Amino acid sequence: MSAFRKWIPLLIVILCVMNSHTTVKADAKASHPNIVMIISDDQAWNDYRFMGHDVIQTPQLDKLAAESAVFKRGYVPTSLCRPSLMTMVTGLYPYQHKITGNDPPRGMDRQELLKHVQSVDCLPAMLGKLGYKSFQSGKWWEGNPALAGFTSAMTHGDPKRGGRHGDLGLKVGREGMAPVFQFLDECGQDPFFLWYAPFLPHTPHNPPQRLLDKYLSDDLPVELSYYYAMCEWFDETCGQLLNYLDQKGLSENTIVVYVTDNGWIQYVPETEQERKKTKLKFRYAPKSKRSPYDGGIRTPIMFRWPGKIKPAEYDTLVSSIDIVPTLLNAVGLKPTKAMQGVNLLKVMEDGGKIERKAIFGDIYEHDMIDINDPASSLKYRWCIEGKWKLIIPGPRLEGEKAELYDLAQDPFERKNRIAEFPERADQLRKLTDAWWDGTSK
Repeated sequence: MSAFRKWIPLLIVILCVMNSHTTVKADAKASHPNIVMIISDDQAWNDYRFMGHDVIQTPQLDKLAAESAVFKRGYVPTSLCRPSLMTMVTGLYPYQHKITGNDPPRGMDRQELLKHVQSVDCLPAMLGKLGYKSFQSGKWWEGNPALAGFTSAMTHGDPKRGGRHGDLGLKVGREGMAPVFQFLDECGQDPFFLWYAPFLPHTPHNPPQRLLDKYLSDDLPVELSYYYAMCEWFDETCGQLLNYLDQKGLSENTIVVYVTDNGWIQYVPETEQERKKTKLKFRYAPKSKRSPYDGGIRTPIMFRWPGKIKPAEYDTLVSSIDIVPTLLNAVGLKPTKAMQGVNLLKVMEDGGKIERKAIFGDIYEHDMIDINDPASSLKYRWCIEGKWKLIIPGPRLEGEKAELYDLAQDPFERKNRIAEFPERADQLRKLTDAWWDGTSK
């Protein structure tokens, strides 16, 4: 026993050293914030109470906005879900990542498009180098999410089993949040990245009756009643997710990002006769989805990180290409040279000031013409500098003219001012050509 006592001090030192290494490892993981990306599907920029809508109720997202840095003039480069989502996971414009449409040319094996996913850096894979676990739920077009670095997923992506834009992942939100909660439970002390992109408020517009009853009114077209109820249904699921983060004690060390993939303006028949003829159809109106107008490309973009990001509202022009560079900076990684977005954490620190002169975007055909040449499917390019917005038709739209709008005076783009301000239009065209001239490269 006396011989053993001689070794007790040494054993204590060894145990302390081992424990210190364990603590350092745990602290290293804890120093990396968790990331939750919430992505709405087909919702207009002003279809929230915090963005000014006076009918739709969005209490959960209103609360998130009050706790976040809110960029009210946020944009996505393109107004179609697949290329827009690909931008959110890569930080690249569609002409860079080459996923420009929802589907390849007819007759082509859609698996051929996956080479573009494998040729670029994706956020889940980059975070994985730091030990992040990542989970995909909801919309996902790019085959098996593991190709982008997700460590687990709801979607399988196999076309032979109905894989196209999310398959089993599309159940999240509509059929509950259990898979998301299970992932959060299994992460333990590991940092995580959660992709929550539910098929909401996207069609089919089939909200719970309890929500639909809130909006059915003689003063409101029935199509809007269904759509508004869908927006509140989506809001409810966001609240369920955010409340679970609170319950698990995860909110303090979690960055929550909010963005919409593209806009939606619900089409309403002009006459009762037309409604009876078309029955109850839920389709988008002009100047929304698939268009270069703000109804298709504008979205609030929000960041919440308690204690690190001060809640505020900004009128700064930002884009979804900024999301990946911002998150990489937040975890201590450098954006790639191909990423043209800015670090919005720095913009927040500077009170909304930004050095970037303008933001840009590109709109394409729904079905790609040539999967290796974005210019072959190009319909429009657009540019916004300050209050001015220029829309430039591509060669495929022969006969269409460029359009110039003063968004400060005309946020819904009703009056083309190009005849009054041709020099302003020329200036924006030069900026756009310097960004990308719209030709094959």
